[in-house]
Amino acid sequence: MPTVVVDVWSDVVCPWCYIGKRRFERAVEQLRGEIDVEVRFRPYQLDPRAPAVGGTPVAEAYARKFGGPERAAAIIDHVTGIAAGEGLEFRMDRAIRSNTLLAHRLLWWAEQDGAPVDQAVLKERLLRAYFHDGLDVGDPATLATLLDELGVDPVAAAGVLDGADGLAEVMAHLEHANDHGITAVPTYVIDGAWAVPGAQEPETFVQVLRRMAERSGT
Repeated sequence: MPTVVVDVWSDVVCPWCYIGKRRFERAVEQLRGEIDVEVRFRPYQLDPRAPAVGGTPVAEAYARKFGGPERAAAIIDHVTGIAAGEGLEFRMDRAIRSNTLLAHRLLWWAEQDGAPVDQAVLKERLLRAYFHDGLDVGDPATLATLLDELGVDPVAAAGVLDGADGLAEVMAHLEHANDHGITAVPTYVIDGAWAVPGAQEPETFVQVLRRMAERSGT
């Protein structure tokens, strides 16, 4: 069975990244037994200048970014409706826009050999924490609670949360994205050769994955 490696560049406060994740998962499920799809989550920061702790309600952040409360409400309603179609319950009325650098460092940590939590599991929990639970995913205490919930030893978690593990690597990934023209997320880079931007429909992902699997087998 051919294998394709997909680097998913995304942020945990990006609604289209969560929607795209569900659509991509449906595509992978359709290809089960046909193609082995290895997914690696890569960092992107929509708002790198957001405060590390004590973020603002997303409605306020959207109002500043998109031209006022009415426009912000329309955008939130739009993505909430699309998310519902993918089986996701967005509660952006209580979402808190915050800095995601520490969350990305944890995702890097979860990818390393011997990590106490699976990267995909952690990614899903961070997305749900932001979009459904109204948690501040930039707050170390909140992240520690999430890791504990996932069964991570508190001492091991503190070693990452209180240190600088993964910082250089995450910054290198962010620079790589910038250097390679990744300016919006989600972006799916397949086998390092083919970039698919946006939360595409599952059928599009299926077609691209099949084509790349054929190329890898030649």
